[in-house]
Amino acid sequence: MQSSEHEKIQLEHQAAKLFMRWYEQNTGKKIRHIWHNRPIKPDVSCKFEGDRLDLEVAHLYGSEQEAMQILGRELSDITLEALRDLETVPDPHARLLKALNRILENKSHKHYKTKRVWLVIRNAHPAWGAAEIKALQHHIDVPGSHPFEQIWMVGDFEGKSGIVQLYP
Repeated sequence: MQSSEHEKIQLEHQAAKLFMRWYEQNTGKKIRHIWHNRPIKPDVSCKFEGDRLDLEVAHLYGSEQEAMQILGRELSDITLEALRDLETVPDPHARLLKALNRILENKSHKHYKTKRVWLVIRNAHPAWGAAEIKALQHHIDVPGSHPFEQIWMVGDFEGKSGIVQLYP
């Protein structure tokens, strides 16, 4: 396995673990045992109240420099273009909203061979946290058609500010 693929899997597992810890703490419902999936399935699977639950994981970055610093590597042309486009938006709240809406739009077109899938987005921008995400929650544009039963956001990269449910 290439180091970038290994790193991607590690980031997805970290995000899933942070989400699962907060979800259990907030709801009292058990969500455990993650494992990685191959393409055509969401990134990670786990057991939720005894049944399989699949998690598609995404990371929200605020700038090209931030993503490169966090990931410690070069980014794909598509990611670079998206991050450069974000940098043209001066207002940090508008930038957060634009970045989040872009992820939701991109993920809405995915199709999976699974019964249940939740989208978990891990915020990696140090200036944004769960409070900022909650403040913009009613302005988020969740596409009308998407494969996700629920959409959640881990408020910060370290998982210190909690999680926010974006959908339903």
